[in-house]
Amino acid sequence: MTGQTWNRGDGFGGTPLSPMTDDDDADEISDIEERIEALAEIAERCRKFILASKIAIAGGFALLLVVILGLFGAGQVAALGSIALVLGGIVSLGSNLGTLEQTEEAISDAEAIRAELIGGMGLRLVHDAPTKLM
Repeated sequence: MTGQTWNRGDGFGGTPLSPMTDDDDADEISDIEERIEALAEIAERCRKFILASKIAIAGGFALLLVVILGLFGAGQVAALGSIALVLGGIVSLGSNLGTLEQTEEAISDAEAIRAELIGGMGLRLVHDAPTKLM
Protein backbone atom coordinates (compact mmCIF):
# COMPACT_ATOMS: atom_id res chain seq x y z
CA MET A 1 0.00 0.00 0.00
CA THR A 2 3.01 2.32 0.14
CA GLY A 3 2.93 3.08 -3.60
CA GLN A 4 -0.78 3.86 -3.65
CA THR A 5 -1.89 7.45 -4.11
CA TRP A 6 -5.07 9.10 -2.90
CA ASN A 7 -7.10 11.95 -4.25
CA ARG A 8 -8.57 14.71 -2.10
CA GLY A 9 -11.24 15.47 -4.71
CA ASP A 10 -9.69 18.78 -5.68
CA GLY A 11 -7.26 17.57 -8.32
CA PHE A 12 -4.38 17.30 -5.88
CA GLY A 13 -3.15 13.96 -4.61
CA GLY A 14 -0.56 12.50 -2.31
CA THR A 15 0.77 9.28 -0.94
CA PRO A 16 -0.71 8.28 2.42
CA LEU A 17 2.27 6.43 3.89
CA SER A 18 5.29 8.13 2.36
CA PRO A 19 6.71 11.14 4.21
CA MET A 20 6.92 14.32 2.20
CA THR A 21 10.01 16.47 2.22
CA ASP A 22 10.04 20.25 2.38
CA ASP A 23 10.79 20.36 -1.35
CA ASP A 24 7.72 18.26 -2.08
CA ASP A 25 5.62 20.56 0.10
CA ALA A 26 7.01 23.64 -1.64
CA ASP A 27 6.31 22.11 -5.06
CA GLU A 28 2.78 21.20 -4.02
CA ILE A 29 2.20 24.70 -2.61
CA SER A 30 3.44 26.14 -5.90
CA ASP A 31 1.06 23.86 -7.84
CA ILE A 32 -1.83 24.90 -5.60
CA GLU A 33 -1.02 28.59 -6.10
CA GLU A 34 -1.00 28.09 -9.88
CA ARG A 35 -4.38 26.39 -9.61
CA ILE A 36 -5.72 29.26 -7.49
CA GLU A 37 -4.57 31.76 -10.12
CA ALA A 38 -6.23 29.76 -12.91
CA LEU A 39 -9.45 29.52 -10.90
CA ALA A 40 -9.34 33.27 -10.22
CA GLU A 41 -9.16 33.89 -13.98
CA ILE A 42 -12.17 31.63 -14.51
CA ALA A 43 -14.07 33.48 -11.78
CA GLU A 44 -13.29 36.84 -13.38
CA ARG A 45 -14.48 35.58 -16.76
CA CYS A 46 -17.72 34.38 -15.14
CA ARG A 47 -18.24 37.81 -13.57
CA LYS A 48 -17.89 39.42 -17.01
CA PHE A 49 -20.43 37.00 -18.50
CA ILE A 50 -22.78 37.66 -15.58
CA LEU A 51 -22.60 41.39 -16.28
CA ALA A 52 -23.21 40.82 -20.00
CA SER A 53 -26.17 38.56 -19.15
CA LYS A 54 -27.72 41.21 -16.93
CA ILE A 55 -27.29 43.79 -19.69
CA ALA A 56 -28.91 41.39 -22.20
CA ILE A 57 -31.87 40.80 -19.88
CA ALA A 58 -32.35 44.53 -19.29
CA GLY A 59 -32.03 45.25 -23.01
CA GLY A 60 -34.49 42.51 -23.87
CA PHE A 61 -37.04 43.86 -21.40
CA ALA A 62 -36.57 47.39 -22.72
CA LEU A 63 -37.05 46.21 -26.31
CA LEU A 64 -40.12 44.21 -25.30
CA LEU A 65 -41.57 47.29 -23.62
CA VAL A 66 -40.95 49.29 -26.80
CA VAL A 67 -42.74 46.59 -28.83
CA ILE A 68 -45.68 46.41 -26.42
CA LEU A 69 -46.13 50.19 -26.41
CA GLY A 70 -45.81 50.28 -30.19
CA LEU A 71 -43.03 52.84 -30.20
CA PHE A 72 -40.73 53.27 -33.22
CA GLY A 73 -42.85 50.95 -35.36
CA ALA A 74 -41.27 47.82 -33.90
CA GLY A 75 -42.92 44.64 -35.12
CA GLN A 76 -43.15 40.93 -34.44
CA VAL A 77 -39.50 40.28 -35.22
CA ALA A 78 -38.46 42.75 -32.55
CA ALA A 79 -40.85 41.08 -30.09
CA LEU A 80 -39.39 37.64 -30.78
CA GLY A 81 -35.88 39.06 -30.62
CA SER A 82 -36.53 40.68 -27.27
CA ILE A 83 -37.98 37.48 -25.84
CA ALA A 84 -34.99 35.52 -27.14
CA LEU A 85 -32.63 38.09 -25.64
CA VAL A 86 -34.31 37.86 -22.24
CA LEU A 87 -34.38 34.07 -22.23
CA GLY A 88 -30.79 33.80 -23.45
CA GLY A 89 -29.67 36.25 -20.79
CA ILE A 90 -31.46 34.29 -18.06
CA VAL A 91 -29.89 31.00 -19.17
CA SER A 92 -26.43 32.57 -19.40
CA LEU A 93 -26.84 34.26 -16.02
CA GLY A 94 -27.87 31.05 -14.28
CA SER A 95 -25.11 29.03 -15.85
CA ASN A 96 -22.40 31.52 -14.99
CA LEU A 97 -23.68 32.04 -11.44
CA GLY A 98 -23.44 28.28 -10.89
CA THR A 99 -19.96 28.13 -12.38
CA LEU A 100 -18.83 31.12 -10.32
CA GLU A 101 -20.14 29.51 -7.14
CA GLN A 102 -18.30 26.24 -7.88
CA THR A 103 -15.13 28.11 -8.80
CA GLU A 104 -15.16 30.17 -5.61
CA GLU A 105 -15.69 26.99 -3.59
CA ALA A 106 -12.73 25.35 -5.36
CA ILE A 107 -10.60 28.44 -4.62
CA SER A 108 -11.55 28.26 -0.93
CA ASP A 109 -10.71 24.55 -0.80
CA ALA A 110 -7.34 25.10 -2.51
CA GLU A 111 -6.50 27.99 -0.16
CA ALA A 112 -7.36 25.81 2.85
CA ILE A 113 -5.08 23.04 1.57
CA ARG A 114 -2.31 25.58 0.93
CA ALA A 115 -2.69 26.99 4.46
CA GLU A 116 -2.60 23.46 5.89
CA LEU A 117 0.60 22.67 3.98
CA ILE A 118 2.25 25.92 5.01
CA GLY A 119 1.19 25.39 8.63
CA GLY A 120 2.61 21.86 8.62
CA MET A 121 6.02 22.89 7.29
CA GLY A 122 7.33 23.83 10.73
CA LEU A 123 8.66 27.23 9.73
CA ARG A 124 10.49 29.19 12.39
CA LEU A 125 10.94 32.88 12.94
CA VAL A 126 14.37 34.45 12.73
CA HIS A 127 14.56 36.97 15.56
CA ASP A 128 18.13 38.24 15.19
CA ALA A 129 17.92 39.12 11.52
CA PRO A 130 19.32 42.51 10.54
CA THR A 131 16.76 45.07 9.49
CA LYS A 132 18.90 46.23 6.57
CA LEU A 133 20.90 44.02 4.30
CA MET A 134 23.24 46.79 3.15
